[in-house]
Amino acid sequence: MSASTLERTARPRRSRTRSRTVNARPALVISTLKPHQVDLRPACASLICPDCKTWVPISGLQTKRPKVVPHDTGLAGKDAAVRCRLGSNRLVTVDMTVKKWQERLEDGNSETVHRRKTTVLRKPKVALAPAVSQIAAQKQTAPTDDEPGDGRALWLLREMKWASTETAVRDADTRRAQLPAGDAPLGSPLVPLTTLHPKRPAR
Repeated sequence: MSASTLERTARPRRSRTRSRTVNARPALVISTLKPHQVDLRPACASLICPDCKTWVPISGLQTKRPKVVPHDTGLAGKDAAVRCRLGSNRLVTVDMTVKKWQERLEDGNSETVHRRKTTVLRKPKVALAPAVSQIAAQKQTAPTDDEPGDGRALWLLREMKWASTETAVRDADTRRAQLPAGDAPLGSPLVPLTTLHPKRPAR
């Protein structure tokens, strides 16, 4: 298979380039970046491109017009060869010394070392209040001291109890109806047959 048919991958980033092309965008100011997003050591001067979020060498750091070298957006040799149009050949304004950058980097590390992860306190789950209809249904099925229940509705238990005693109640009513007319308990006064209208005494 010829090399022309192979899919091109991202090219390695060169620390120096002879290209005189300059990006028309405003210069990238070093102080606007975070300390961990830039490396001002002369041996490996580089920064994270704000557009493609990859590390890119800074060409001509000791000159008057340092700039970001042309680069692709992916990892060299792995991702597809897509040129970063917005960040390539962009001028860089170095407005701090290497010592100042190292101090900012060390201060940031000292702050993050002593950080502790916070423990998330979960709020206890509160049970929802039952609806009025649910409370009424619970009262109907709840057993009482004289009416023990087994989960069935209270009205059903009462119907079953009445069915078990209905025969005895009707027999008692029948026997009461068979008493002779006019019988009354001994020693009791006669029941008046006319309506009494008492009068108040005259004053």
